[in-house]
Amino acid sequence: MHNYNYGKIEIHLDRLLEEKGISKRKLSFWAEMERKQINALCKNEVQRIDLNILARLCDALDCSVSDILEYIPNTTSTTKQEDNI
Repeated sequence: MHNYNYGKIEIHLDRLLEEKGISKRKLSFWAEMERKQINALCKNEVQRIDLNILARLCDALDCSVSDILEYIPNTTSTTKQEDNI
């Protein structure tokens, strides 16, 4: 298996909470999540996000997935297409 850099996903939950004036405590109550989970999301310290969690966040914050997540493309020149497979 090749070790490609596909880019990364950034979580903008902390910024969204600030923009909406919502505390992490309120969000944890509204989204029925532990504060520890919200803190990890705000710090971009998660490797996976369950779709149910994402739906709860969108519902609680009245937003879309794209308000929470952003894809940052790979900026290096090595891509799958350049590989001679």
